[in-house]
Amino acid sequence: MPSTFVYVGNAESQSVTIFSLAADGALTPVDTKAVPGPAKPGSTTPMAVSPDKRFLIVGLRNEPYSAATFALVGKTGKLAYVGSGPLPEPMAYIAIDRSGKFLFGASYNGGKVALNPIGADGVVGAALQVIADQPNAHAVLADRANRHVLYTSLGSDLIGQLQFDAAAGRLAPIATTSVRAKAGPRHFRFSPDERFVYLLCELDGSIYVFPYDVASGRLAKETQVASALPPGFAGKPWAADLHITPDGRFLYASERTSSTLAALRIDAKSGALSPINSYPTEKQPRGFAIDPIGRTLLAVGQLSNSLSAYAIDGATGALRPLKQYPVGRNPNWIEIVAFA
Repeated sequence: MPSTFVYVGNAESQSVTIFSLAADGALTPVDTKAVPGPAKPGSTTPMAVSPDKRFLIVGLRNEPYSAATFALVGKTGKLAYVGSGPLPEPMAYIAIDRSGKFLFGASYNGGKVALNPIGADGVVGAALQVIADQPNAHAVLADRANRHVLYTSLGSDLIGQLQFDAAAGRLAPIATTSVRAKAGPRHFRFSPDERFVYLLCELDGSIYVFPYDVASGRLAKETQVASALPPGFAGKPWAADLHITPDGRFLYASERTSSTLAALRIDAKSGALSPINSYPTEKQPRGFAIDPIGRTLLAVGQLSNSLSAYAIDGATGALRPLKQYPVGRNPNWIEIVAFA
């Protein structure tokens, strides 16, 4: 297994906890790095890794809104602070385009999608474009070709599709696709072959399956609406995050009210989801991640201040608990980086 490192964003500690990850799912503490910013921490710390694995960018959601850039120090896993740049709003989600030259941001509080340049040194520059009137924007990602960008507007119950001109650094609207009222679209993922987009809705725990046209950047009508809620769920749904294994066979989603991880199987041909099981996890699991070879799932709990590691059964998709590890306060985001 390549040298693999785990980065956990801790909002209240305003820090990043670093572990090394072994092939068997064992974690070894490496370091904890403070994130420069305002004295009062924000509510979450969205993070993004550059495509060349040179930089980790951390978004801060308290004024003055900023993005802190760290250099990944060789194969040590450690971080070296490079500098900070301005963000136009507090970003709930950040992502780097496929060229590594632009940062996309989705602002839940500001209701905006933003595009910032990234300098050669990895530091974020002032926004080039801000798309307003996107109530409770919650996630934004470019497709593999870097020609189209999708984003969610939880407040408008839609997932938007944008054209992306990476040469000019410009986004232009293509279309929007609605989900049922008050579903609250939140996070989404492209399938590894980009034939489908899977959308998790925060307010009802639904998971939409959309066929995706790579050429046009458009979503077709959903082919299925599955659920991330555990059997017998009672209460107010509060779904958070979803990820797909690198082989495209399994999808997992976190639900905060029940503190569970839902596991679902993906049909290779139709993209359809079928439930496997629901697993208890850390208290209020906002963020989690799957390692690049698809063997290990790591989940953090905002109210437990710890991380749990799970082995993924390659045949069934079942999760097997491995070990729990302490991290910082209000952990909410995980990035995993593997160096060859």
